[in-house]
Order: sequence, then structure tokens, then C-alpha cells
Amino acid sequence: MGDVARSSPPDAVDPSSAEAEANQTVELGRRAVRLARFYHGKFETVPSVPVRSLEDFAVWYTPGIAAVSEEIRQEPELSFELTGRWNTIAIVTDGSRVLGLGDIGPEAAMPVMEGKALLFRTLGGVNAVPLPVAVGSAEELVETVMRLAPAFGGINLEDIASPKCFHVLEELARRLPIPVWHDDQLGTAAATVAGLLNALTLTDRALGEVRTVLLGAGAANLVTARLLVTLGHDPHRLTVVDHKGILDADREDLDELMLRNRWKYKLALQTLGGGRRGSLSDALVDADVLIAASTPDPNTVKPEMVRSMRARPIVFALANPVPEIWPATAREAGAAIVATGRGDFPNQVNNSLVFPAVFRGVLDARASRIPDEIVLAAAKELARHAAERGLTPEHILPTMEEREVFPFVAAAVATEAVRLGIARRKFSREEFLAQARERMSRPAALSKALTDAGLIHPMPDEPRE
Repeated sequence: MGDVARSSPPDAVDPSSAEAEANQTVELGRRAVRLARFYHGKFETVPSVPVRSLEDFAVWYTPGIAAVSEEIRQEPELSFELTGRWNTIAIVTDGSRVLGLGDIGPEAAMPVMEGKALLFRTLGGVNAVPLPVAVGSAEELVETVMRLAPAFGGINLEDIASPKCFHVLEELARRLPIPVWHDDQLGTAAATVAGLLNALTLTDRALGEVRTVLLGAGAANLVTARLLVTLGHDPHRLTVVDHKGILDADREDLDELMLRNRWKYKLALQTLGGGRRGSLSDALVDADVLIAASTPDPNTVKPEMVRSMRARPIVFALANPVPEIWPATAREAGAAIVATGRGDFPNQVNNSLVFPAVFRGVLDARASRIPDEIVLAAAKELARHAAERGLTPEHILPTMEEREVFPFVAAAVATEAVRLGIARRKFSREEFLAQARERMSRPAALSKALTDAGLIHPMPDEPRE
């Protein structure tokens, strides 16, 4: 691939476009609060068995249920066959890094965890229980999850501060016989990789030749860097920038990182700053790609920084709830493809595209863990389906409305688990696909039936038909 000339300065940014995007964010927040007060939560438990009379409780509870417990006592693995454990996961957080809000505590994290549970059920057909827990250290969090694990078929870790999240994930993955996933690491990284593969195709770039800047050295970007290198990105053309500047082997705080954050330390030695030193501005000169997963502030990335990149750069501004640069501003500054973490803008690069299908797949295969090979299988399948539908600068990934994609991602994940030898249930890809389609379609049918029956109330701020 030949050199790409530096982009020329475009016309001045139209402030009204960015202002409209900011106003849209404020109004969405106001509506969310109104609806939260109206609905008093996003889900409720509903029986999955018939209860026709009092006599049925003699089967579902005592005395009949004692025989089921005795079966499981003799063979604990039967808990996946005789209870709902096979399709139930825990969403565990300590509330130490929620969205872009920071350390807001477990109580304030509950609305986000409820939303996550809703997505798990609606998109993946997975029963998810939100569990914000009051713990202090990483060790306390690990021990808490270890004690909860017998109730669940998998664990989804959520909104845990870095570097604590890396230790917690590694320890739980090592000690538990069920799949453990930290969505801010693995889910966001998988969606980012999927979107980037298609963005590179659209702009006629090759992964092994581009210069990429990762703004933010937290959960998402550290794993994104690892996955990109695994796929063939030159680590010496990869520059990671944190709040102190470019992460390189000559940083003054390198010894401190070796003790406090070995994951970040390892990346500094692996990338050597991508041959750059200094600040974000220095890193972005002549870069092809910016993947920002950092501060939720639209002034974090300046238009002049985008203009200093190569022609037709790729800009992913993934902070939530507010991106590091408004999409309109990035496009006016010359970006060919812009993505954010939000569903109300084009190109949502968000873990919601990944985690429902990944858990559908690992639960159906009854996988014991989730290695990087499974994460990449999900990313590649997601990218493939977007490409089949047709790539455009505003469609590099499927949206959450393209639900037909998710069973294919689930089947790819389950099949990869079988290939890796970590699946307890071994079916063909076609069989996994059929299972996923059936299980992922059930929530929509149930929701429609409840809505039609008037048991789910319509949105109070929308006109009635």
C-alpha cells in the first residue's frame, strides 16, 4: 500500500451540528430519568413453568423438589440440566468505573446493570441477574464471586476500575469452571476490532501497515491492543496514550507501572510507544487510525488533531455517555469514518453487539472459559455479516436492530469452543445455530405477548395509536 498524503484542512466546523449532538445527549438523559421513575425497573421475574393450582407446588417445591436436589447432590453437573443455571448469569460490579461516570458505587451502578440484564435477555435470550456488590479490594471481589458462582452458568464482570479488573478476570477465569467475561475489556475490544477491520477495508488499508493510536490505557484499549497484535498489527506502529502521554519504554513511571499495572507495563515494552514520544498531538501526526476509549468529553480530541492525521483517517470515539469528539466535528475535520459507543449515532462500536451472542454461544456449548480465540471468532463473524449487508462509511457494523446476525455470532462462538476442546456440549455449527435462533427469538415473542395483553405498559411519553 502506498503512502497516504496528510489530510488538508477542511472548512471550519459547523458548531450547530455538534451543538445538536450535545443537546440530543441531554434530552436522552432527561427521558431516561422520567421513564425510570415510571417503570420502577427494567425487568421482573416470570415463571417458566405452569402453575395451575396449589397442587402444582407439590412438584415445583416440596415434597417433589427434594428428589431433584438429591439428583444434583450425587452429580453436581446436573444443576445445568435440572435447574435454570444453564441459561442464567450474574452481572457483577463494584461500581468503581461505571460508563464515563467513574467510581459512583454499587447503588448508582444498578440502573446500568439492569440495562445490561435487559440487553442480555432481549438480544441473547440469556437470563441475567444484576449484582452490584459492596467490596473494597480485588481479592474481596474475587472471593465474593467465587461464593456466588454455584448459582450461575457464567459470570459477566462489569464496570470495574483498571487495573483491578485485569486481576479479577484472570483470577476468576483460572479458579472457576464456568465462563467469566469482563465486558469492558473483551466485549468492547471485540466490537472495536470488528468495526476496524471493516473500516480498513472501506479506506483501502491493511492492518499490518497502518499506524494506530489508542487513546486511553484502560480495560478496553489494553485488550484491543492485544487482539490487534494477534491479528497482525505491527506493535511498533501502535501508540498508546494515557493521561501522562505516550506509553513508551522510557517513561519515568515505568518502574511504578511494573509494580502497579503489569498489563500496561508489558504493552509499553511491546510497542515502544510506536516510535513516538510526547502527547496525544504528537502521537496522531500521520496516524491512520484513532481508537479513543478515554474521557467522556467532546473536547478531548481537537479538530486540529484529526487534521494532522493521514488523509481520510478512521476515528473511533468510544467514551460513554459523551464521545471524545462529536462525530460531526470529526467529519468536518476530515475523518472518513467516525464511530462512537452510542446507538443514536451511526456506527455504534459497543459491547452490546457482542456480549449477548457470546454468552448465548458459550452457554449453549457449556464452555468452561472464554479465551481470546473465542473473542476473535465473535469479532470476525460480526464483521463478516456487516460486510455481507454492504459496507458504507455509516455502516461498518450491524446495529442492534439487525437481530438476525446474533445467532450466527453465537454459533461461531460455540463452534470455536468445541474446536478448542473447552466445550462440554459438542454439536455442529448448524445445530448450534438452530438452538441459538430458537432461544434468542423467545424474548421478543414473550415481550410482544405481554405488551399485547397490556401487562407491559406503553411508553407514557409517546403518542398512542
